[in-house]
Amino acid sequence: MEHRTLGADGPLVLSVGLGAMSFGGMYGATNEETSRATMDKALEVGVTHWDVANIYGGDGVCESIIGRYFADRPETRARIALATKGAIVAGPPRQIDNDPGYLRGELEKSLKRLNTDHVELYYIHRRNPETPIEPTIEAMGRWVEEGMIGGIGLSECGPYTLERAASVFPIRAVQSEYSLWTRLPELGMIDLCGRLGTAFVAFSSLGRGVFGDTPLVPEQFAASDFRRANPRFSAENFPRNEEKIAAFRVLAAEIGLPAPVLANAWVLARAPHIHVIPGTRSPVHLEQNAEAAAITLTTEQIAAVETILPAGFAHGARYAPNQTMGVEDYC
Repeated sequence: MEHRTLGADGPLVLSVGLGAMSFGGMYGATNEETSRATMDKALEVGVTHWDVANIYGGDGVCESIIGRYFADRPETRARIALATKGAIVAGPPRQIDNDPGYLRGELEKSLKRLNTDHVELYYIHRRNPETPIEPTIEAMGRWVEEGMIGGIGLSECGPYTLERAASVFPIRAVQSEYSLWTRLPELGMIDLCGRLGTAFVAFSSLGRGVFGDTPLVPEQFAASDFRRANPRFSAENFPRNEEKIAAFRVLAAEIGLPAPVLANAWVLARAPHIHVIPGTRSPVHLEQNAEAAAITLTTEQIAAVETILPAGFAHGARYAPNQTMGVEDYC
């Protein structure tokens, strides 16, 4: 099982982490018992990079679930490289706030919910271009020195923002969507992270579930499911996408891997500083996701994957217009 450092000076963790957004029901109804079982399984198989945010589930719900878990099992906290985020103001109206004072307040609330005095990584969840990045990073650097956070992260930013931020204080990680159907980070971001010693953390590495072994049925998504408004899952686009992904599942079977394992292994093969944090609320899926850390794909296997799913194959934008606030475009 391959371990990678989370940034130049960060903790050594399994290359596959746990995305906890679904703990709060953003992909349909769930319960805390299932989330706790998933965290138990993560510890059992060595998945110790856990990622959450204050906005997940609304009003810190996902953070609170993790915090109660630590309260009941305090011995587990030291084993976890914990990441959370702030900057999205749910509203209404929805806003992005990068002011250092606001972020400091949100960090303190997150630490209380998470039942901890520090997190290993704290992200600016989205960018507000009206707030210069440099003063915010300078303030966050002081939080590192205080011991409240182990390192600074940026999420869904452009390479230009990373360059400006890194000129003030080392950036431990950049988190962006990256998978076989979202490949924008290949246009400069992954390379820049490598040059700076910054980890690149890929969320939605399984394409919000499309690279699972079982085809999705968008018509059956719960009313609360984030994907209901996503263009790639629309009645017009999804059948076209599923037709191509079905061929990928056939290839995965020929290689001898579950489709999700092949999809995660492909992402990890792109660069040695990449981590994946597939979201799940299922202990079974968590254990399967972790298998990608033990897989080294051959050049021929990678080429076969990219022949079936070339860059740009997906129909539909990766976000609906109301989901793009704070996401920086580049290239």
